[in-house]
Amino acid sequence: MKKIIFTAVLAISCLSIKFADAQVSVGVGLNISSQPDWGPTGYNNAGYYYIPDIGAYYDVNAHEYIYMEHNAWVHRGYLPPRYRNYNLYGGYKVVINDRDPWLRDNDYRGRYASYRGRHDQAMIRNSRDARYRNHWMGVRNERMRNQNIRARRENMRERNMNRRDRNMNQRMRQQNQRMREDNRRDKHDDKH
Repeated sequence: MKKIIFTAVLAISCLSIKFADAQVSVGVGLNISSQPDWGPTGYNNAGYYYIPDIGAYYDVNAHEYIYMEHNAWVHRGYLPPRYRNYNLYGGYKVVINDRDPWLRDNDYRGRYASYRGRHDQAMIRNSRDARYRNHWMGVRNERMRNQNIRARRENMRERNMNRRDRNMNQRMRQQNQRMREDNRRDKHDDKH
């Protein structure tokens, strides 16, 4: 009896390990939810985007740009000022699923040179595909965060102006009070 129970427990544990393995492999292959608003459609998994127009890479999972700065590759959450006017929504992005593609930049630069200046790629933001409903909205969130920061600054300015106005009004009242008191004293002195 003990052998039957032991065999059953062993079989169930082997099956559960196999089942867990299958679930992990399914989850690892997809990263649609990590892809940015401006990413190209049609990819269930994208490790990196190569952006031929500016010669930079974007790490989809880390949400950071990889570009050359002072002869070294840097990883940043933003593009450098020299690309501030570059429209990520308009430029072409090449999906690359190799590890550390910037280390083979000469290969990718040559292979995808013909994509420079192309603006005909469908992007996630404009897709009606249900797969992209919950994708990463970092750019949109960043825009909203910047708007909130601007609104907070504006509110602070208004509050500071209101404080200045209140302080000025208070000073004016105090000055008027002093003038009235001086006038009363003068009238009182004139009578005596």
